[in-house]
Amino acid sequence: MTDAPTHAADTDTDEADDAADRKVVEQEQDEIRGFVKGLSADDIKSGNWFTKLAAHAMNSYTQKVDWQYFQDRYAGVPADAIVDQRIKMAARYAALEGGLSAGAYTATVAATIGSLGGASPATVPAAVATMMVDVAFTTQLQLRLAYDISVLYRIPLDVHDPEDLWKLIRVAFTIKSGEAAREGVAKAVPALVRPLVKRFYSGSAITAGKALPVVGKHLLQRNVIKIGIPLVGVPLAVLLNRYTTLLAGRHARAVFRNEARVIEIAAGISERSRHPQLMLWVAWLVLRANAKAKIADDEALLMRHLVRLVREWHEVVDERLASVVDIDPAEVWRRVDAEPGDLGDVLDAAERVATVDGDVNSRERAILAELRERCRRG
Repeated sequence: MTDAPTHAADTDTDEADDAADRKVVEQEQDEIRGFVKGLSADDIKSGNWFTKLAAHAMNSYTQKVDWQYFQDRYAGVPADAIVDQRIKMAARYAALEGGLSAGAYTATVAATIGSLGGASPATVPAAVATMMVDVAFTTQLQLRLAYDISVLYRIPLDVHDPEDLWKLIRVAFTIKSGEAAREGVAKAVPALVRPLVKRFYSGSAITAGKALPVVGKHLLQRNVIKIGIPLVGVPLAVLLNRYTTLLAGRHARAVFRNEARVIEIAAGISERSRHPQLMLWVAWLVLRANAKAKIADDEALLMRHLVRLVREWHEVVDERLASVVDIDPAEVWRRVDAEPGDLGDVLDAAERVATVDGDVNSRERAILAELRERCRRG
C-alpha cells in the first residue's frame, strides 16, 4: 500500500482483522482517487495513465522499502516465508477493493471507454473514474508486490532505470512476448467463470480497448471484464482481483527466486575458485556445449554474474573471452593442460554450471568427462 508500514503482509493473514484491512483498503482508495482525478480522458484512452501511475506508485515507495525495511520487521525470517505472506495479504487487499468498487460498476462503462476524448479531467465520466480507481489500485498493488519480492530475494532493481522498470512491469503483470491479454486473463480466473470470460472477449464489447498500448490494454481489458458480464460483476470483481494478484505474486516469486538461485550458484563458484580466469573459459564452454541452440536465460544470467563476481572478487577481466563468438574447445583444453596443480575447483564449477538450467545433456556430459580426464592427468 502507499505507506510502507501498512503494506501487504505486515499483519499475519490468519489474524488480520476484517475491519482493519477494510480501513487500509479504503484509505488507499482515497489516495488513488486523488490520482485518478488528475487523469484526463485522453490519458485513459491512450494508456498514458499507466506511465503516470508507475511513477506515482514507485517513486516514493522505493525510497522507503529496501532490504533494511524488511530486516527491521522480519529479522532472521527466510525470504520464502515473508514472500508467501505478502502475496497472501496483497491478494486479500485486492479482493476487498474489488468488492468495494464493483457495486458502482455498470455495463455501460465498457462502451463509454471507446468514446472517451478530451484533455481535461472534467471530461472523464464518473463511472469510468470509478473503474479507474479499481484499475489503479490493483495495478499499484501488484507493482509494489513484485518490487517487494525482488527486494526480499536481493535482486536490485532501479525503477528509474528504463530497463529495470520494464523488467518489473513484465514480471508484475506476467507479460510474455506474443501473449494476448485475453489469454493471460483466462488463465488467471477460476475454471467456473472461465467460459464467461472467453465468451465476453469474443464479443464486441472489448473492441474499444484495442488501440491502447500493450500494458494499458492488458490492464484495462482485464478490468472491463468485471463490468461487462451481467449478473456476476461483484463476485467476479473479487475473484479477478484476488486471482490476478496471486498470479502476479507467484510469477514474481518464481522469477526473482530463480534469479537469486542463479546468483547464489555464481557466488559459490567464484568464491571457491582458485583459477578464476580458467574457470570462466570452462564455464562458457559448458554453457555453449550445444553451439547451435539458443542459450537459455538461466545460462546467460549465470555467465553474466560469474564475470561480474570474478571481476569484483578476483580483479580478473578477460578481454579475450569477451571477444569470443564461437568458442573453440581446443583452445579451452590447451588452457586446462597448461595450468599446473589441482584443478578440482574448475571441475566442480563446470559440474555446477552444467546443472543450472536442469538436467545435464549428452554434450555437456561429454565435456565434463573430457575435463575430468584432463584434470586427472594433470
